[in-house]
Amino acid sequence: GQVLELLRGVQRGSEDRRRWLGRLRWALQNEETQQKFVRLDGSIRTLTGLFTSSLAELQLEAARCLHELSHSSVPAVAEACLPVTSYLLTYLSGHSLELTELCLYTLGNLVVESEAVRKQLLPQGIIPVLASCIQSPHEAVLEGVGYVLSQLLQAKEAPTEIIPLVLDSALPQHMLQLVCSGLKTAMGAAVEFAWCLHYIICRHKDNELLLALGAVPALSSLLLDLAAQTPQEAPEGLELLVCPVLRCLSNLLAQTDCQGPDRRLLVALFLILQCFLQQHPFLVHECLWLLNNLTADDPSCCSALLCLDLLPALLQLLTCSQMGTVLVLTVLCNMAEKGRFQCQRLLQQPLLAQLLPLLTLPDPEAVGQCLELLHLLFLHCPEAAADFTRQGGHQALEQQQSTPELQERAQALLDMVRQPPGAPSAGQATLAASS
Repeated sequence: GQVLELLRGVQRGSEDRRRWLGRLRWALQNEETQQKFVRLDGSIRTLTGLFTSSLAELQLEAARCLHELSHSSVPAVAEACLPVTSYLLTYLSGHSLELTELCLYTLGNLVVESEAVRKQLLPQGIIPVLASCIQSPHEAVLEGVGYVLSQLLQAKEAPTEIIPLVLDSALPQHMLQLVCSGLKTAMGAAVEFAWCLHYIICRHKDNELLLALGAVPALSSLLLDLAAQTPQEAPEGLELLVCPVLRCLSNLLAQTDCQGPDRRLLVALFLILQCFLQQHPFLVHECLWLLNNLTADDPSCCSALLCLDLLPALLQLLTCSQMGTVLVLTVLCNMAEKGRFQCQRLLQQPLLAQLLPLLTLPDPEAVGQCLELLHLLFLHCPEAAADFTRQGGHQALEQQQSTPELQERAQALLDMVRQPPGAPSAGQATLAASS
């Protein structure tokens, strides 16, 4: 029918071949037409012939047709395009910006849908080709490279087959540079490459290379720059960059015994929290994850939170969302674990009064974390237990005994609350085992 007629028109080689290609491109926006087209004998061969033509206009129009085909979510359509992949790679180093961009997005789309395409592109040298494209001065090309790379890095075989190749190339240092200069130059590309770094960091256990390239100080100083952007002057889409940068730092710090963070980073985190709390609450969770990883094993970071007087701002987030509550409580537990001095500082805030209502929440994870924090506070500051009882904490704990997974912890705390101050705590062993 119509699809065959379009193919014949394109094949005829008449003067208006370009017009036929234009009509074909419009037709290929339809899923069904895409499938019919690739089933026609010689269809891809014809498009490939025009795509490799020396006539720039025909070549570009054929590239647009291939780009439409690459949007298909049917793996068979992507696999029909296998004969074209080597040409798509070749033209990435061509002179036409528009053609380079079309080739990049076509490759990125094909990579998503088909493992066969990915398996073919690796030996064809897609990683070295992208490593040379990432040095382009054009933002549109950089964004396209970021798109292809982020699709490759999310593939199921990425940890074994793709990430090692990427790490062996010049890509990591260029990605890091582009992410860190995103505020000044290419914001869209910076966002793509920040996600690329995130996919590498979270799917690859040994990130020695990124650490050796200075990823932690570079991303930390980028966060300082991001925090310095007042909401009025912040560039469009700033939150899209902040999110993957926070994740990268969070995971790198969790995986390594990095040097404790610069105190300014803590201040920057709280500035970002305040800046985005209303419009983009999802970023609050990202900031709190990072804060959790910073405070987990680092007493100096916990001290810095207190010295910089950031505790009131942290406690304000206790009720920002279900997940936020759990994360704030986790950070407070990290601090309380460090001993009596930290617990005393925590108790100088009206902390117990803020914890009481949390014990009535319907979320067992939040309540469990709250019990954990109370246990640490009572352990290091037994006087807090008496204070808690005076505020009606005893009844709140008794109500928790009916929740099977919290029963044991609640009982252990009740035993601690009933102890006269100074007596050895019986609840210690039980709680440590069940937490």
